[in-house]
Amino acid sequence: MKHRIRVSGSLSLLLAALIWGMAFVSQSKGMDYMGPLTFNGVRSLIGTLVLILYLLITGKLNKEKRRKTDWRMTLWGGCCCGLALTAASTLQQFGIQYTTVGKAGFITTLYIIFVPIAGIFFGRRASKIVWVGAVMAAVGMYLLCMTERFSLGRGDSLVFCGAIVFTVHILLVDYFSPKADGVMISCVQFAVCGVLCTVGALFFEQPSWGQLWDGAGTLAYAGVLSCGVAYTLQILGQKEVNPTVAALLLSLESVFATVSAWGAYKIGFLKTDQTMTGRQISGCILVFAAVILVQLPVRLLSGKKKSMEEQHKKK
Repeated sequence: MKHRIRVSGSLSLLLAALIWGMAFVSQSKGMDYMGPLTFNGVRSLIGTLVLILYLLITGKLNKEKRRKTDWRMTLWGGCCCGLALTAASTLQQFGIQYTTVGKAGFITTLYIIFVPIAGIFFGRRASKIVWVGAVMAAVGMYLLCMTERFSLGRGDSLVFCGAIVFTVHILLVDYFSPKADGVMISCVQFAVCGVLCTVGALFFEQPSWGQLWDGAGTLAYAGVLSCGVAYTLQILGQKEVNPTVAALLLSLESVFATVSAWGAYKIGFLKTDQTMTGRQISGCILVFAAVILVQLPVRLLSGKKKSMEEQHKKK
């Protein structure tokens, strides 16, 4: 029975990674119909509605649950996370206009390396493995993004900055999630992101119902599947799967982004050539290897430490 539970949990996480990886394609395609702020605003509002529906179905909004909820911490956490999510997703969405989907996927995944490094500023020492991973990622980034003129493309720079802000977002989630319900915080953060981006779109872009109708498919995928369904799958999957395995499965998001982008280009869904050179593929491999390296050792060692403590207690 436990084996079945683990398999279903792993499949949930794998499906979440697949949805998020393919979301880069919908984000790129969405730019054919509307501006980045419009796209981010509408998809975030759709994600908010999906999560509200999830909260209603699971009964987390009934009277008893509402009384126990720390609404002050939930709203404060949701607003802080929402501001960071707005900045990160906007940088990523603007950047994806000027780079390939595959490169955007791998660059975004760098937040996994940035998080332990950022922990240094909060008194947490980064292990030697983290620094080795950082060097590998830097070399991978060079191969993936740098041109013969030794310049970083505009899109790559924006996505890279987005990855840094996603690091801030993760640290905020790490701080607030133990203090309040994670799904409720996520619902509030999507609402904040949706409102801010929509207001920005009204000021800086010219959104129209025609644009939304033409891009309805990409918005539905990014809003319903990427924001709502994938997040729920992550929550359900991580309840049943070892954290190390969960992190590795979710890391496949970058691989799925590259493969789905190549397929989308081949069938004519994306107009921009998504094919990578041998040099860029080598960069992707290095970045992905660095991401795996950073995740494995610390979590494996912590797992061994726990098992040793349990054995000691039994004795």
